[in-house]
Amino acid sequence: MANLRLIARLDIKGPNLIKGIHLEGLRVIGDPQDFATRYYRDGIDELIYMDAVASLYGRNSLIDIVRHTARNIFVPLTVGGGVRSVEDAATLLRAGADKVAINTAATIRPDLIHEVSRRFGAQAMVLSIEAKRTGPGRWQAYCDNGREPTGLDVIEWAKRGNALGAGEIMLTSIDQEGTRKGFDTELVAAVAAAVSIPVIASGGMGNMEHLKAVADQGADAIAMADVLHYNRMSVSEIRAGARDRGLQVRIP
Repeated sequence: MANLRLIARLDIKGPNLIKGIHLEGLRVIGDPQDFATRYYRDGIDELIYMDAVASLYGRNSLIDIVRHTARNIFVPLTVGGGVRSVEDAATLLRAGADKVAINTAATIRPDLIHEVSRRFGAQAMVLSIEAKRTGPGRWQAYCDNGREPTGLDVIEWAKRGNALGAGEIMLTSIDQEGTRKGFDTELVAAVAAAVSIPVIASGGMGNMEHLKAVADQGADAIAMADVLHYNRMSVSEIRAGARDRGLQVRIP
């Protein structure tokens, strides 16, 4: 079994690291580069930068932050928000990103997944899915940072993304995001069972039992924001807690 990856998710608006609840009510936390550096020094496995307002403006504005991070931090970096084309992906990858996460543009034109995967390799193409529960065992995919329903069934969309060449899925539960009440484990289990690629669980981490529960449901990686940004737990404490619970994690 592969190691469970511990990932810090940093949602960025302009120059600021922000945090919301249910992807809304965004609050400024500080300088994203300071936080990224701290997590790197504390042994994080990967970083995810999401431009929270890119879809509104039709572009990703993180190029400078990505360049700076790539010069100083040496863990895999995924960047998402406003990636509309192969050219947009190429710009971020040239700036130092290892992977691009695509949501809105892929829901509009699914072939973009295949194009990015073919050009840069599946490992560079992350399908970002923002899921909202619509009923028992059913979720709809949303885009524009959780604002717009797409009409797509999350499980079917995940399968299609897998078939089109996505290398992994970043799965955010809008219902749980920012609540610190735990992941939507049923959602993660359903998607993990439906696809053959890694699933990153995002949205709801509040304590170690939440991490254990979602790892047991098939998550290959855990994306964390609130619990890290507000100093509720450190990366090293989370890593030690995961090992105490019998989970395989990287030893830095």
